[in-house]
Amino acid sequence: MNVILTCAGRRNYLLKYFQAALGNRGKVFAGDVSIEAPTLQEADESFLLPPIYRSDYFDKLFDICQQKKVRLIIPLNDLELPSLAKQRDRFLAIGTIPAVSSPEVVDICFDKFATFKFLQNIGISAPKTYLSLASAREAIQKGEITFPVVVKPRWGSASIGIEYPQDEEDLELAYRFVKKSVMRSFLAEVSSSDPDRCILIQERLSGQEHGLDIINNLDGAYITTFVKRKLTMRAGETDRAITVENEELKQLGAKIGQKLGHIGNLDCDVIVGETGLCVLELNPRFGGGYPFSQIAGANIPAALIAWANGEEPDPSWLTVQANIAASKCDRLVTVRR
Repeated sequence: MNVILTCAGRRNYLLKYFQAALGNRGKVFAGDVSIEAPTLQEADESFLLPPIYRSDYFDKLFDICQQKKVRLIIPLNDLELPSLAKQRDRFLAIGTIPAVSSPEVVDICFDKFATFKFLQNIGISAPKTYLSLASAREAIQKGEITFPVVVKPRWGSASIGIEYPQDEEDLELAYRFVKKSVMRSFLAEVSSSDPDRCILIQERLSGQEHGLDIINNLDGAYITTFVKRKLTMRAGETDRAITVENEELKQLGAKIGQKLGHIGNLDCDVIVGETGLCVLELNPRFGGGYPFSQIAGANIPAALIAWANGEEPDPSWLTVQANIAASKCDRLVTVRR
């Protein structure tokens, strides 16, 4: 059984998790747009892929999967999920299972306004969200939200273009700055689908941020939720965290997993404040907070491999020990030439 990580980048830890889970039963490949990507240096075999928006990206990936008898694709970049979701049946026809949710689920998660509406519809709190400066200003005048607020891309990734204006002048400047930044970034193409409504204004919440790994199987059935309290962030990713036992947050994860029906891991950010729980983000992929679950006993790579083989995972892979604190650190890998 072979596995490939796409847009593998710096996720060497995930590569190691899958290699350990497979043992001598198969290989873990890695693909990326840069042959110097750190994960490619430690993969069993590495592949240079075209940029995601190139028309031949999925043709190249398809050929690799067919030639190398890949059983499982683990996509790691938000921008590849919409197209991979639409081509899932194409890969299934050659025996390759993309660990990607349906196009409808991917769209709900990628479009942050659609996320807001989905959460509203299932009775889960989310930050009040507005699609224009005019509607946000009206909400501020009515006292529905107050400064500081959050300005961010509607279709966002990697915490790009997030600002926290403190007053009306800041809001005007932040909105223009974020919009210009988005249109100069890799988010430009997806944002061009609705350029007049590609920037969101949200209320800024106070409280303790938590990260959830909401786990569904490859059929989209809810399995479990792991909860971590975030201690520090770095470049938009969880840098230090501690696992916690919190039944209310686990029940929240169960409700989202059952209503959404995603595939595999859903990375979910939640604020726990004085008024209760409020969901900030839903990302249907392995997130930067997953290693804190793995180090506390979880093993979702092993579970995904088991499900792909039609087997039941070991129950111990689906549990974490509470009060395990961990911190990320950088290391160097030699680039193969």
